[in-house]
Amino acid sequence: MKKLYDDISFSSSKLITRTYSTSFSLGIYFLNKKIHKAIYAIYGFVRLADEIVDSFHDYPKEQLLKEFKEEAFKSLELGISINPIINSFQKIVNEYNIDHELIHIFLRSMEQDLSKIEYSNEKEKYDQYIVGSAEVVGLMCLMVFVDGDKEMYDSLENSARKLGAALQKVNFLRDVNADFNSLGRSYFPKVDLNNFSKEDKLIIEEDIDADFKLAYEGIRKLPKSSKLGVFIAYTYYISLFKKIKALPPTKMMSSRVRINNSKKLYLACKSMLVYKLN
Repeated sequence: MKKLYDDISFSSSKLITRTYSTSFSLGIYFLNKKIHKAIYAIYGFVRLADEIVDSFHDYPKEQLLKEFKEEAFKSLELGISINPIINSFQKIVNEYNIDHELIHIFLRSMEQDLSKIEYSNEKEKYDQYIVGSAEVVGLMCLMVFVDGDKEMYDSLENSARKLGAALQKVNFLRDVNADFNSLGRSYFPKVDLNNFSKEDKLIIEEDIDADFKLAYEGIRKLPKSSKLGVFIAYTYYISLFKKIKALPPTKMMSSRVRINNSKKLYLACKSMLVYKLN
């Protein structure tokens, strides 16, 4: 019966991933099938935590996140959780021996989102938030990609961090309007979003370009089981980033950049061709 419940738990994580993110779902589809469940479980966990702090505005978010955190670490000891999303996550953490400190760091970044974020004059806090909200998630996935190979993990750690950071920073730019005007969040250091300038945007873009460049070197060295899927996600975000770069700051502060599903499929096909041609 436990296997049946575990199957339901992984299906729940898969449903969350496919419902909330078509881009990541597309990338996961092109990973080796043997690691699908693991990546769905990781994404489902981090997405649910993110939804608590970003979407549950009419409910006691602080209490919900606290209970979510307590249940997560209790499940790692017991080997089970009555929350299906946490149950699938704990199973993968234990199976791949994912460092619990990565989970602590991630959840601390979620706790920061419970209050108004203003990093315009605090680059150190901004960098710490990027580590917690994105880099450590990349490292959890990396542990799955390398199948627990510590030597390979160590060699690819920096690239995985840079990819996570790049994707998060692109998300910040894409969502800058909603984050600032609806949630009261200002992530970028030394940037006054009330007077968001071309110069400000260019500095942010140069930082993201540098992250993407280092991330790409790591993608090339990933095992065959994960390389194509990660490359497709990378290609999608590069395309999104190009659209963002083409827009003036005023446009960014009034709309959200999107890539439609047909374009995502085109990018996936293009990525497969580039991959096959090495």
